[in-house]
Amino acid sequence: MSMRKPLWALTAAAFLLGGCTSVGEGTDLGVYQLVRTKPTRVGNGSVEVIPPRAWNKQRRFFFFDSIRWVEDWTLNGPYLDGITFVSGLPSGEYLIRQRKTEERQVPKFRSDMTAPEVTAMLESAFRVRGGAVEFRTLALQPRQFMGYPGFQFDFEHLDGDELWRKGRAVGAVIDGRLYLMLYDAARSHYYANALPDFEAMANNAHIRA
Repeated sequence: MSMRKPLWALTAAAFLLGGCTSVGEGTDLGVYQLVRTKPTRVGNGSVEVIPPRAWNKQRRFFFFDSIRWVEDWTLNGPYLDGITFVSGLPSGEYLIRQRKTEERQVPKFRSDMTAPEVTAMLESAFRVRGGAVEFRTLALQPRQFMGYPGFQFDFEHLDGDELWRKGRAVGAVIDGRLYLMLYDAARSHYYANALPDFEAMANNAHIRA
């Protein structure tokens, strides 16, 4: 959801809003809130995950523009890595805030979207908001998420800063709402470094009763 330009964009990559190099693993700074290794509610509080190590929660002005169902975390700054949590986005809502007058638009989520349509929406977000000049789908396959049939979407993208980034999204449409985790990071070193954390949280994520 890491944005040089305000994914992560859905990825410190596309979510990367600007190079933030002063943040380290488990840092607690002004625009960040330390997330400790314990059960933690994300987004609007309807989903809970357990991070395997300390992360940094961005204080609501990352790639997805303070949408209340969306929350962004990073280890080393959104320019380098990030995870975006989407916790039950309702049908008819957008992942990002955008003006109707803007020429390029990210489509709104619909409850009847298929996995390819959701991933196309994510790609649009990376291109429109994240500034991706090239976007490649690496794989799209079925995957269980929080006990429901869902999908796994692997991709990579080249942004205007000439840095390749790689990402993975795992999600499902549950009771008409979109639940999603999106990981995005610089392709060299950073992606491999935090992918195990993302997988651990994707596997332990659950909807709170």
